[in-house]
Amino acid sequence: MVNRLILVDGSSYLFRAYHALPALTNSKGTNTGAAKGVIGMIRKLVSDYASDQVVVIFDAKGPTFRNEIYPEYKANRPPMPDELREQIEPIHQTIRAMGLPLICISGVEADDVIGTLSVQAAAQQREVVISTSDKDMAQLVNDHVTLINTMNDTTMDYGGVVEKFGVPPNLIIDLLALMGDKVDNIPGVAGVGEKTATALLQNLGGIDAIFTQLEAVPNLPIRGAKSLAAKLADAKGDAKLSYELATIKTDCDLGLMEGDLHSSAPDQDALIRLFRQLEFKAWLD
Repeated sequence: MVNRLILVDGSSYLFRAYHALPALTNSKGTNTGAAKGVIGMIRKLVSDYASDQVVVIFDAKGPTFRNEIYPEYKANRPPMPDELREQIEPIHQTIRAMGLPLICISGVEADDVIGTLSVQAAAQQREVVISTSDKDMAQLVNDHVTLINTMNDTTMDYGGVVEKFGVPPNLIIDLLALMGDKVDNIPGVAGVGEKTATALLQNLGGIDAIFTQLEAVPNLPIRGAKSLAAKLADAKGDAKLSYELATIKTDCDLGLMEGDLHSSAPDQDALIRLFRQLEFKAWLD
């Protein structure tokens, strides 16, 4: 039996740990709270999936192809706080010292790397578990790919996506394209929220089908349906752009060798040095 591929969305872990857990510093005043949260979650995941292949993926520095398509992409996001930024390198060092492969690919997001690796593994009939809290990842779910959120210990398969979002995985991109995303500054269709977007997709299908059936929109059992067709017609360009921005790329040229995804034995000396530096005494013991 081929072991499962566990893809860890390290960037999702990083921000969730920073915002969800209390601030922590060591005796030198160095911030360590996010590091403890991220490493703790990865340690638990490695324990829970001890017989499986775990790969950790982080966003690389710099812009991505989405910024070339739409320069305002993620423009509303404040810069990363210095107290979080200073914890990234110790986190990366610890993950590598644990013997886990850590992947950062310039020009694309961690989502795209995860999407590409999940499609490659699913094509080989391997089971894939993506550990993330990012709703965009729901578009990747299929018979071989499931999501797990380690912050609340929930899993999401195909049926779970339908239950949570009201549409199947193949319409998640359409949902995001219609409703937009304020966090990523994806415009969507002005005046269309999640409920309206979900109802449109449930009644008419994806955005291509919606835009070929605008005459049917006023008769749908949707609040504000009478004026909705005009809103959609005016925002067709925004919807198409948003669809492109929300689509996780699954055919990235990652430039990885097979061995780049394999774990190695933990470097105990490096872990001792890092845990001593971070003052994670329980793990050091």
